[in-house]
Amino acid sequence: MNQTSKIFIAGRYGMVGSAIERSLLRQGYENICGVDHDTCDLTDQNAVNFYFQLQEPEYVFFAAAKVGGIHANNTYPAEFIYSNLEIQNNIIHACYTHEVKKLLFLGSSCIYPRDCAQPIYEDSLLSGPLEETNKPYAVAKIAGITMCEAYNRQYGTNFICAMPTNLYGPNDNYHPDNAHVLPAMIHKFHEAKITGADKVVLWGTGTPKREFLYSDDVGDACVQLMNKYEAKENNNEIVNIGSGHELSIHDLACLIQGVVGYKGYIHYDTSRADGTPRKLLDVSKLAAMGWRPRIGLLAGIGLAYEDYLKGGR
Repeated sequence: MNQTSKIFIAGRYGMVGSAIERSLLRQGYENICGVDHDTCDLTDQNAVNFYFQLQEPEYVFFAAAKVGGIHANNTYPAEFIYSNLEIQNNIIHACYTHEVKKLLFLGSSCIYPRDCAQPIYEDSLLSGPLEETNKPYAVAKIAGITMCEAYNRQYGTNFICAMPTNLYGPNDNYHPDNAHVLPAMIHKFHEAKITGADKVVLWGTGTPKREFLYSDDVGDACVQLMNKYEAKENNNEIVNIGSGHELSIHDLACLIQGVVGYKGYIHYDTSRADGTPRKLLDVSKLAAMGWRPRIGLLAGIGLAYEDYLKGGR
């Protein structure tokens, strides 16, 4: 990309899309476009094609998706697979038909098997059964990866794919019913603090281990990949984006409890699903390109809590 390249961020106003935009702006890119649902419904193929015809983007960051935590994935599995497949089909195909120079498709670490070896290397994809609690979403993302690879092989496109770990940061979703684990905890601990509740109830056992990355770090990683990583040169290989560090859900809860300033105790509802027992990405491929995360977990939680207090989503 150069400073005048026309850049489209699908999902511009979400957590990841807005982080990509902040990274682009910091690096001098200003010719950026994006849409909200009222401007262009990404599940509508005609609307997507019209938008691409109108804007003529040269580079596309694909950060749009229907996302949620374990509860949302279990409650709306049909919506998760249907909506994500629709969005992916429309945008990926539009990138081909409108001759976009390069597409970065963002997947998710949930594409990897539930019980694969840790840390998880990129070639672990399709090496075993998926975690059932988010299988429909994972299958949709795997389909997006496969679609990018197929278009590269048949049409010579330059569509690259990156798999971020668990993300959090400004513009996150803090709703207790459909948020991911970290923002959901921020909401729960804050509400308990405000109401004076003597305990916070969290799902599962607290023993699963997870990795977390602040959204601005993934934004920087995406811009670096767009500038430095080529599909053909790397045999269509996907790239992990993560912090390289993990902790238990209980340890995460204790960190958030401290940042929020909640003085009660934590109770675990063990009748609820834990999900994948451990999920740590190997990030050596991205590290070899010179990328490192800048924001540590404790500092990031503090920034996320500030965002929540400002209204969040």
